[in-house]
Amino acid sequence: MINPMSMEDQVVIVTGAGQGIGRGVASLAAELGAKVVVNDLNEEGVKETAEQIGSNARAIVGNVADPDFPDQLVKFARDEFGDINGLVNNAGIVRAAMIHKMDRATWQQVIDVNLTGVFGCLQAVGTYYKEQAEKNLDTPARRAIVNISSDAGRRGTIGQINYGAAKSGVLGLTMCAAREWGRYGINVNSVCFGMVETPMTETVRSDKFVGKYMAQIPMGRMSTPSEVARPVCFLLSDAASYMTGQHVSVNGGYHIGF
Repeated sequence: MINPMSMEDQVVIVTGAGQGIGRGVASLAAELGAKVVVNDLNEEGVKETAEQIGSNARAIVGNVADPDFPDQLVKFARDEFGDINGLVNNAGIVRAAMIHKMDRATWQQVIDVNLTGVFGCLQAVGTYYKEQAEKNLDTPARRAIVNISSDAGRRGTIGQINYGAAKSGVLGLTMCAAREWGRYGINVNSVCFGMVETPMTETVRSDKFVGKYMAQIPMGRMSTPSEVARPVCFLLSDAASYMTGQHVSVNGGYHIGF
């Protein structure tokens, strides 16, 4: 039987892969047959991810907010594996503060990584995809981009206006890129997560806040990185070949809407 989610012979870049969701996505992509380039600013974490995956992984340390880094990332992936078929724009940070207490530096840190960094990687990888498509119009390769957004970008969040604004902006990036690049066979989608058990959600999973959040999740539980990695890999695979410009909610019902 054909496995529509097979990623055999695919090359996938995963940013923010030093822990949590990024590590879960990279691991599952490799299990499905992909070669993976894992990136993070945390050198120890991203090397550990690559070591766990094995010979089909390569690690590169770098900051997606650095304007020069996305092009370096593309070059590294091509040098190591010869091509790129998938990008998971997952790198992100949280710098919480109430609106009236948030200074510009705190605002800008999150915008730089969670929005501008996503744009930079999307632009660099998408430009490569476009160039390859123009050379090989008769034999198009699988080319996909998955941007990791959040329910915070769809319904707002208290104490994280910078994060909510950035994640909402990611939805806009997804729709615009899907419209521009659909003609080249490039699929661009986003995934909006709710409560995932990662180091970034430690505060909201604390006894002080967890009850309030759990009461808003119809499925009554949090998810794990390995669980939420599956829909991301679905969007990278041929199983989602006719999907583009979509925002897929993976949240246990935390946000339900059209």
